[in-house]
Amino acid sequence: MSPPVAPPGWSRWLVPPAALSVHLSIGQAYAWSVFKPSLESALDLSGTQSALPFQLGIVMLGLSAAFGGTLVERRGPRWAMTVALVCFSSGFLLSALGAATEQYWLIVFGYGFVGGIGLGIGYISPVSTLIKWFPDRPGMATGIAIMGFGGGALIASPWSAQMLESFGGDNAGIALAFLVHGLTYAVFMLLGVVLVRVPRTARPGSAVGAPAALPGPQVSARSAVRTPQFWLLWLVLTLNVTAGIGILEKAAPMITDFFADTSAPVSATAAAGFVALLSAANMAGRIGWSTTSDLIGRKNIYRVYLGVGALMYALIWLLGDSSKPLFVLCALVILSFYGGGFATVPAYLKDLFGTYQVGAIHGRLLTAWSTAGVLGPLIVNWVADRQEEAGKHGPSLYGLSLVIMIGLLVVGFVANELVRPVHPRHHVPGPGAPKEAADDRRQQPESA
Repeated sequence: MSPPVAPPGWSRWLVPPAALSVHLSIGQAYAWSVFKPSLESALDLSGTQSALPFQLGIVMLGLSAAFGGTLVERRGPRWAMTVALVCFSSGFLLSALGAATEQYWLIVFGYGFVGGIGLGIGYISPVSTLIKWFPDRPGMATGIAIMGFGGGALIASPWSAQMLESFGGDNAGIALAFLVHGLTYAVFMLLGVVLVRVPRTARPGSAVGAPAALPGPQVSARSAVRTPQFWLLWLVLTLNVTAGIGILEKAAPMITDFFADTSAPVSATAAAGFVALLSAANMAGRIGWSTTSDLIGRKNIYRVYLGVGALMYALIWLLGDSSKPLFVLCALVILSFYGGGFATVPAYLKDLFGTYQVGAIHGRLLTAWSTAGVLGPLIVNWVADRQEEAGKHGPSLYGLSLVIMIGLLVVGFVANELVRPVHPRHHVPGPGAPKEAADDRRQQPESA
């Protein structure tokens, strides 16, 4: 399946809708917490166990993005979106079978392993393409590309809650909900497969009046992973994602527990609405904060993500159970930073390593997401389970995990401060380069 080349006069503004159709679909992963209470009740699972499909899905997202990044660049966005469609939808169908037969391992395998591959390939499929179409506004471009992933739960959360209410929260109802998800998302993702295009020339800025890509230092993917800058950014992304995903994965039960002993407890419907609000903040942060980074710089915007994020966690820890508006506001800010961090990091990579092989570098960096996908839910769920065993309830289930998140964000803040420009010895030489540099170019020409 060769990449579809844009015809003469093709507007670059037709490419973002293709990216959104895929990212809005795979962004359903952020609504997994809506299924947790029903799965725990129907299959007698703990909070840690019910998080396994989500955790494995995020692990596979990072691994498939890392190992498939170069292949995605070679085969093009249409091939990548097709693979994402097949894997993501198949994951739901396997999960439906697992729920119907009460085989939880099949849900973990289907949603987590198979669906997780669809998450990773689908996630990176439009990013490098949009950077090529919008070299003049990389922050905005990556924000558009990744915005839909953050907003997926805005649709999926109330939709999933309504299906569980209509079909029932038992095995049969969960299975039917998974089946409907798989078929519906297959149709929606097909829109992106049909619509996506790649630029006609190596200078995508020539399309419809966009300026040519700016010159600057260029670093290959193989060299990038040998630099301290790559690993500092890996650590920054890991810690920022760990802090955000811990709340996101357990959002519905968390807000319910925080206000369970108050005069105005949170209902299941309201908790699902809270998940949808977090998705909106996640989505808005991806386009809003990443666009802001074009104005104030990537390092400065990460100072905001990590520094202010730690403050928001401290407010939830100290005052969260005293005020619903305060709890919701702090959570929304944290999730906007979480989404913004994802959307800004490809532009940060572009600033440090150039556009040469940026898609492959981005794929490798997403192994940070795999690590955070395990750490975030594991910390929050494990601490909550242990506190519950100790007889605690309400906000005390989460106090220790909130303190841990504050510490992680502080470490991330320090790591961001240590990022410096890449040393020239890692740059890809120009004409007349030594033989080994030319060999490096020949090995991965598809990412140039």
